[in-house]
Amino acid sequence: MKLQTALYEASRLLAKKKVISANLDSEILLSHVIKKDRKYVLLNLSESLKKRYICEYRNLIKKRSLLKPVSYITGKKEFWKYEFNISEDVLIPRPDTELIVDQVLKFTKFKSKQKILDIGIGSGCILLSILKERLDFSGIGIDISKKSIDLCKTNVTKFGLKNRVKLFNSDIDNFKYGKYDLIISNPPYIKNLDFKYLDKDVIGFEPKLALDGGLNGISVVEKVINKSSELIKKKGKFFLEIAFDQRKIIRELLKKKGFYINKVVKDLAGNDRCIISTKL
Repeated sequence: MKLQTALYEASRLLAKKKVISANLDSEILLSHVIKKDRKYVLLNLSESLKKRYICEYRNLIKKRSLLKPVSYITGKKEFWKYEFNISEDVLIPRPDTELIVDQVLKFTKFKSKQKILDIGIGSGCILLSILKERLDFSGIGIDISKKSIDLCKTNVTKFGLKNRVKLFNSDIDNFKYGKYDLIISNPPYIKNLDFKYLDKDVIGFEPKLALDGGLNGISVVEKVINKSSELIKKKGKFFLEIAFDQRKIIRELLKKKGFYINKVVKDLAGNDRCIISTKL
């Protein structure tokens, strides 16, 4: 079987299952199976797919046809400039979340030796991407999920950051370690009533703990803001990801806790996505 034939069969099956990204997913999974990048696959469509790979590839396509996300199938996800290990215990990193990395790097262009706290670190994609760019920064990551912390440790080791990162399995309410120049967080902010509108590959596979923001979507966000006001240094910067409709309420919560709003950054779709503030 040629690579082209394998791709055609796979993408046709996924399309029948109404997978929107059928072609892309077929290419990513094939490149994963043969351990080559997508560019290699697309440039060598006439190459034969070895028999030992055909069964494996079909099994992965079957998993995707059941709407299991590609990142959970491959155990990998590209974020910023890096490839992170991913498991079903953590939220899959989104391109919109790269906004936090981008904004932190802009605000710290002329800063050195900054200490960062990442609340709800998950895979570590935000904090570790920043530390790879800022070689004299250090970071603390906390997460209520022990499995998230274990997964994050693999990425810390992968990127050679063990001497600059400490991880704690802790709820934010019980965390009292240190004071920070920067705090970053992508907390769960989806309203309970909005879960029915989520894509099936999200609600069916991604950890609810990383999505559920309570009845009004801000129960966890409010805890993060309250605790951050205690843990951040005076004039420290706070980078917080929010839902598209939370701008007004989050601004008020921040102001009540002594934060000055620097800016609200929009995502790729033009929705409010990140609030940057300074502790007064």
